[in-house]
Amino acid sequence: MAGAADSTLLREYALSDDDFQRIRRLVRTRLGIALAQSKRELVYGRLSRRLRALKLRDFSAYLQRLESGDAEELQHFCNAITTHLTSFFRERHHFEFLAQQLLPALERGNGGRRRMRIWSAGCSTGEEPYSIAMVLLEQLRHLRHWDIRILATDIDTNVLSHARAGLYSAERLETMDRERVLRWFEPAQDARQFMVRDELKQLVHFKTLNLMDDWPMKGPIDIIFCRNVVIYFDRETQRQIVARMAALQRPHDYLILGHSESLLQVSTQYQLVRDTIHRRLP
Repeated sequence: MAGAADSTLLREYALSDDDFQRIRRLVRTRLGIALAQSKRELVYGRLSRRLRALKLRDFSAYLQRLESGDAEELQHFCNAITTHLTSFFRERHHFEFLAQQLLPALERGNGGRRRMRIWSAGCSTGEEPYSIAMVLLEQLRHLRHWDIRILATDIDTNVLSHARAGLYSAERLETMDRERVLRWFEPAQDARQFMVRDELKQLVHFKTLNLMDDWPMKGPIDIIFCRNVVIYFDRETQRQIVARMAALQRPHDYLILGHSESLLQVSTQYQLVRDTIHRRLP
């Protein structure tokens, strides 16, 4: 107990129980995230940087600023709270299914409209939508006359700036096949970095989007990648988000979740067809 007390005394800012509960409520309202009590240290570490940058004396003063409606600082708050863990071709079986099953089926089914839409929800620094774009161009090069777009959204403006730039360190590409790296990236001025080629960039459209707000998309969206996103929401928010996604899809369109996510007790509008791959029911 003495060690814990000493640790608290050494802190730069005091984070009272009341202030932490106010932060949890704000995170729930703004982001839909059910922030666990166990995340208190993580929250302190991330938000104390904002207090330092703003030269504020304590978390109470910071919360007053947020609750007053400071839009710019609310964006910084959202950027600080959200977690971004991603990589190229993460959960590789999803991209194999996309190449071998989904895209051929979409080409057959959408031939009359010659249109294809894919949404990467919670795209982080862009590895997921660029991975999707690589598969699309590798599989559908013969469909240059089609209207094909990937919408990539995230609430964090910082990671979206990184994604739009398309600049990645050599370490970020180590999990990819060398042939893909050579085909879809070009060396940057810094020899330790690589730039996504324009052909990929032109396919992906990055937008800031809070899933708790209104969505500008009208649909239909053939495939939605929403991986490792809904896991942070409470059950009721999960139901609302998935229902809104289902409204943007037609029967037999697909929703792809992360490896630890499930629609059990969340939605009856989709059928599980493969590990975390779901098809919209009629």
